[in-house]
Amino acid sequence: MKKSENFLAKLLVGVVAGAVLGLLIPQGSTLPFAEAVVNIVGTVKYILGQLINFCVPLIIIGFIAPSITKLGSNATRLLGVAIVIAYVSSVLAAFMSMGAGYAIIPHLNIASAAEEGAGLPVPFELAIPQIMPVMSALVFSVLIGLAAVWTKAKTVATILEEFQNIVLDIVKRVVIPILPFFIASTFFQLGWNGSITKQLPVFLIAIVIVMAGHYIWLAILYLTAGAYSGRSGIEVVKHYGPAYLTAVGTMSSAATLAVALQCAHKSENLRSDMVDFGVPLFANIHLCGSVLTEVFFCMTVSQVLYGELPEFGTMALFCVLLAVFAIGAPGVPGGTVVASLGLIAGVLMFDDAGRGLMLAIFALQDSFGTACNVTGDGALTLILTGYAEKHGIAKT
Repeated sequence: MKKSENFLAKLLVGVVAGAVLGLLIPQGSTLPFAEAVVNIVGTVKYILGQLINFCVPLIIIGFIAPSITKLGSNATRLLGVAIVIAYVSSVLAAFMSMGAGYAIIPHLNIASAAEEGAGLPVPFELAIPQIMPVMSALVFSVLIGLAAVWTKAKTVATILEEFQNIVLDIVKRVVIPILPFFIASTFFQLGWNGSITKQLPVFLIAIVIVMAGHYIWLAILYLTAGAYSGRSGIEVVKHYGPAYLTAVGTMSSAATLAVALQCAHKSENLRSDMVDFGVPLFANIHLCGSVLTEVFFCMTVSQVLYGELPEFGTMALFCVLLAVFAIGAPGVPGGTVVASLGLIAGVLMFDDAGRGLMLAIFALQDSFGTACNVTGDGALTLILTGYAEKHGIAKT
């Protein structure tokens, strides 16, 4: 079994096991050892949540700052265009999802868990304070990255790149492995306090809506790319079937890269040099499907747990910053939501329960978000092809 498939299986087991155990031991249960089980799960949930929260500033610094130095030191006109269109695609997908959230979620008849959802008791607390607040980490990452570019500080850029590798290993070896247990404890709480039976159908509906949003955004991307380049977007996307299916199976843009390159090279409307340049680059910085998904899920979780949608200004700020975070997100299953945990906590003010739910429902459909990302890369490569033709950039 591939690592991504194994991770998804663990998530599913965690969701099911946690929810079933919570339903078997409801709040106020008089079963033997019920109190002990609830106390243990509550303690585990608290400690794992503290550990994940501690890693959030490290993830922000480890991925945002090095991304700025890498892009700055290699800035060419074509690279600049690629970064801009990747960001614009992600941020507009986020705003489309936000609009859909405000239009659809209030009509889903969601019974708020704000009043009914009690938190698990925590008899033993092990506080693990963050090294700095989330927003401080974000500002520090941006300033140190830009300053390293301005001063051409090669040593600092190298240190930041090595730090990124260290943080990525922490994500792979610590954060990702404990996520199934944290998610299991979150769903245990929802089963224990009676929320799961009322809220699970809402999350299933949200997943269906998000998948429909993926196809709508892909249609917009390819129509826009075709109009700009003067070439058929349909001729490009018709070759992307194998890449889409591979992304669904691997949950990884990097693992799908070889297939995506093959698919793109089959298109007569894409310049081969733009394919070789654009497809690998967009696989790392263009995450429109993941961003679209996360925005809608955040709004759904907010309505479910806190009884209201985030304020418009707050949500707009979240969308703008999330698209930036997506550029530096780690290439692991659920990488986008892991990288943006600081935003979810610092901007949307989600607590442990909110972050746990986000991690769970995002990761369970992450394969389709990845497939949207990969397929959308073809449209952006078509835009690059059109840009190169319009500006007389010779084929290499």
